[in-house]
Amino acid sequence: MRFTIHQNSRNGGRPSNQDRVAYSYSKQSLLMVLADGMGGYLHGDVAAQLAVKMLTDAFQRKAQPLLDDVQDFLLSEINKIQDAIHQLAHNQGLEETPKTTLVVAVLQNNRLVCAHIGDSRLYHFRQHQCIFTTEDHSVVQALLKQGTLAPNDVAAHPDRNKVYNCLGGDIPPTIDISPTRRLHSDDTIMLCSDGLWSYLSADRMLEILDSGRGMPHFINSMLDIAEQLGGAQGDNLSAIGVQWEDILDQDLTISGLATALDQARTIIQPLPDEGLSELSHDDIERAIAEINVAIQRSKR
Repeated sequence: MRFTIHQNSRNGGRPSNQDRVAYSYSKQSLLMVLADGMGGYLHGDVAAQLAVKMLTDAFQRKAQPLLDDVQDFLLSEINKIQDAIHQLAHNQGLEETPKTTLVVAVLQNNRLVCAHIGDSRLYHFRQHQCIFTTEDHSVVQALLKQGTLAPNDVAAHPDRNKVYNCLGGDIPPTIDISPTRRLHSDDTIMLCSDGLWSYLSADRMLEILDSGRGMPHFINSMLDIAEQLGGAQGDNLSAIGVQWEDILDQDLTISGLATALDQARTIIQPLPDEGLSELSHDDIERAIAEINVAIQRSKR
């Protein structure tokens, strides 16, 4: 297993960043995850941070050297995140529960499995085409499917930023797991928040990708364009992209051959030193620990 990967996140026009993005890899498996804390609710950044941490921690424990059942891993771990967010809200006496979208991909055995909740997206590019995109759990997407909204009217629709499925809601989220997809050499998988895809079509993304200047250029150029178009009113924007089995740039290519069978590495995109709302990392760790204790008790 070898790949070239790059991730980045920016504030856009916002004073703080509620997006979180990370990847973790073992000798034979790669996990990519992006969470967009929902700005209409308090502590969205905390929900996003908790989601990314729990998924990468679980991957490190279980991908030795790969996951036995990827779909089961995604379903069980994402449901634990939902419980942990509510536990955190209970511990802190929060008036409202923090909420976040989520998109996560696992690549192993030359196959891709993706799960998503909300309107953070995954794109699968191959041979100058976008061959797959996740379908948003949003009001405008539902209207498009019903045929009551024209594609050209999406950008101006007053509910364009509203999602009906998220982590942290009162109703357990619907975890949308896409059918397993076969990976080819040089396929590109990209995860991004709506702060990016709102301003760039899949065709525009392909134009940047097809420049052949590598994964860092692809990700950073898209963020540059979206940030400029968003201006002072622009949302947080984040993306992570991987080129699978890529050997064109030896300096940036990561190989599983250099990773021990029982080891995994996690790289979380650093953010400006702005703090996690009023809640600390200890608060997050406490909520996670309490959920894990409850899970162990239920198994007895």
